Amino acid sequence: MSEFWIYFKIGLNHVLDIHGYDHVLFLIALTVPYAFKDWSRILILVTIFTIGHTLALMLSVFNIVTVQANIVEFLIPITILITAFFNLFTAGKSSKQESITFVGAVTLFFGIIHGLGFSNYFKEILPGKPTDKLVPLLEFALGIEAAQIIVVFAVLVLSFIVQTLFRFNKRDFTLVMSAFVIGVVIPLIIDSPIWKR
Repeated sequence: MSEFWIYFKIGLNHVLDIHGYDHVLFLIALTVPYAFKDWSRILILVTIFTIGHTLALMLSVFNIVTVQANIVEFLIPITILITAFFNLFTAGKSSKQESITFVGAVTLFFGIIHGLGFSNYFKEILPGKPTDKLVPLLEFALGIEAAQIIVVFAVLVLSFIVQTLFRFNKRDFTLVMSAFVIGVVIPLIIDSPIWKR
């Protein structure tokens, strides 16, 4: 059981690490268009993201997929930027109530990209054969999922407070938060190691 908590905590810290805030930025961008009443839809999207993240780690652990770190470090903030821009163009529209298929597929793909960003570190902390890494990988995934739910809950609480106390409407909150995410992520893209070849 103690081993479970080791990898569970690594998963928690991976998302909640203040120095690796790209994961949190993505979750903010993913969550801001929604409210508490949309909890089932958000939970589905977050879980799809975790599945993509875990799938990427599995592919990496078994040496099926290998991607250069600088390419992934460039693509991760791009996924955040796309998600935030999507919010800007759809804020206040009824599209949020439509089929989850498109958003779910994109979220899965973005989860794979984010997972690849952590794959090298994950392989280093887990010695042994690839098959020995499957259980720790699932424990890690549960930590990721728990941390993501914490972040999503925090964003929903902030949204509720801002809309209730400060009389922001949902569209304005989505626009402001998405613009904030864009403002934070653009320097990450500019400073990406991909430009420093």
